[in-house]
Amino acid sequence: MNLRHLSAAIAGKPAPTGNFCVVANFVKIAVICGSWLASDGGRTITAKLSALLLTSLLSLNVFAAPAQLKVQAHLNPSEGAMVGGLVELQLDVLTDTWFTSAAALPDLQLDGALVMPPNGQAQHLNQTIDGQSFNGLRYSYLITPNVERSFDIPALTVRARLGQATEEISAQSQPLSFSAAQPPGFAPGETPLVASGLRLKQIVTNSATPLKVGDSITRELTLQADGALAMALPIPTFSDVAGLSRYAKTPQVKALDDGRGNILGGQRIDSASYRIDSAGTFTLPAIRVKWWDSAAKQIRSAEVPAVSFEAAANNAYKPVFSLAEDLRQLQQNHLHFSSRWLLWLALAVGLAVGVYLLRPVAVHAHQRWLAHKRAKQLAWQHSPAFAWQQIAPQLQARPAQLTALYLWLRRSRLGLKLTGAGPRLQGLLRGLYGRQSAVEQTLVQLRQSLSTLQSQVARQQAKPAPALRPLNPVHEKDFT
Repeated sequence: MNLRHLSAAIAGKPAPTGNFCVVANFVKIAVICGSWLASDGGRTITAKLSALLLTSLLSLNVFAAPAQLKVQAHLNPSEGAMVGGLVELQLDVLTDTWFTSAAALPDLQLDGALVMPPNGQAQHLNQTIDGQSFNGLRYSYLITPNVERSFDIPALTVRARLGQATEEISAQSQPLSFSAAQPPGFAPGETPLVASGLRLKQIVTNSATPLKVGDSITRELTLQADGALAMALPIPTFSDVAGLSRYAKTPQVKALDDGRGNILGGQRIDSASYRIDSAGTFTLPAIRVKWWDSAAKQIRSAEVPAVSFEAAANNAYKPVFSLAEDLRQLQQNHLHFSSRWLLWLALAVGLAVGVYLLRPVAVHAHQRWLAHKRAKQLAWQHSPAFAWQQIAPQLQARPAQLTALYLWLRRSRLGLKLTGAGPRLQGLLRGLYGRQSAVEQTLVQLRQSLSTLQSQVARQQAKPAPALRPLNPVHEKDFT
């Protein structure tokens, strides 16, 4: 086989992929450089070399290093933290492969400090550790100390799922600590506001112009601080003024960011409305905020000016209610209890207690009365009189029935034979069931003779009953 035929044979086979390209190239070089490929022995050696290289490549994949997860923690600033200031805990989560899902971050709580967890935004990182490339994300915990003391941050455990890993992997950061000092110019125990910049402004809105009694004036303060948490901003003081009723509104607190999720500071908006209760001249005092400039390392203050205004009298205004006036009247009037009302109250309480105590007895008595009523009704339904009332309607029905008549005789202890009620009833039965029966005429006669039949039965019941039972009773139940 010449070189052209050998090349055609190799080209007719499927092209290898991946790491098998190295094997194919090696085989191709061996074919060109050796003349022994012309024989069958050459093909055998080529196959063995290919299998050996393939086994080596698979062994490399099997013994590849497992995926790594590293967690590093840093404090910014690392020292010089201030009470009321902001300390950023940077948590770097790194891997040498890739993340298949978001990392699970732990909760962090510190006594005497306000901690804001990561908001879902993270910074992408690429680092080289011990000559190996790692990539990952940096998360930030924002900490504001409220007291002057040392704070210990424990080791934080992060869990994540990585590529080329069969199960979830966890790693811990190193523990850290920092100390917070009280800024100069603030009293011990006072929580200062520490920021790199601060802005304070106010907006005053009148409900009417000119102001009169019954109108209101609204004072709104907006405080913005750079490098501070919104939850750590101080609450301004709205003073009470004589002749005005103050009504505070719910504050609006939010974080200031750069539009990409990075927190730059905080904002707080407080508002209060003052209702004018009397005519005169009024002044809302100035409001001052003291803060520590972390950039210039000195104490500063921001202030909004006082608000002065006049209110004229308004004779047409009548307040809906006045709590102060009601309290004043309650203080002037002494409480007086009427003995008659106390008696009625005691009587009502006693009646309620009596009803509560007698309720079980009343319930039991009511149940006994219902049981007696049901027993009486059941006895009436099993009496001869009840059966007698059913005879006339059954005789008038079409077809007529004698069920009630038999029931009446049985309950009157005359047995089940109609002949036992008298010879007249026996003649009527021949008219109903005889060979020459006249049903309609017989039924009319039977309805007419019901009163006579009842009196005959009453006379028979008045006779003393024989002491001996019949020698040949037809039905034993006739005598029950």
